[in-house]
Amino acid sequence: MTKIPLRRFTARVLPVDENDRVLLLHGFDPAQPERRFWFTIGGAVEGDETPQEAAARELYEEVGIRASVEEFSGPYAETLVEFEWSEYAFTQDQVFFAIRVNGGAGAVSFEHMEQIEKDTTTGYRWWSVAELEATEEVVHPEDLPVILKRVAAAGGGGDQRR
Repeated sequence: MTKIPLRRFTARVLPVDENDRVLLLHGFDPAQPERRFWFTIGGAVEGDETPQEAAARELYEEVGIRASVEEFSGPYAETLVEFEWSEYAFTQDQVFFAIRVNGGAGAVSFEHMEQIEKDTTTGYRWWSVAELEATEEVVHPEDLPVILKRVAAAGGGGDQRR
């Protein structure tokens, strides 16, 4: 089956808690539900949004955490990736921002996700750099530990946020 090509620009969000762990989502491609992976929060920049505005919107939509654009630090990485998901073949420019959050129980909500996101997101987890470096699970992007080390070295993430 031929995939529909889609080019997009995205803002990726790295919520970092008080223990320097990053919040990742767990899910799957509906075309390959048996292949599970961990991924960063984020999505396409819409209309006249800045990447930071897209990051703030996506953080709220995907995990229910509100933040203003001034609270994001970075960017810490800018990459071009190509991947397939559902019926699409994506070519995606992505930029990674960080934000400090409180990671306690109840901090994450999937209530504002689009239905396809709810259907393909199976959970979330707070990960340390050491855990990411040691895991054999699939994590996107593969160089996430390197990006998180840049965040830590820069003191990134801004103020604590819930």
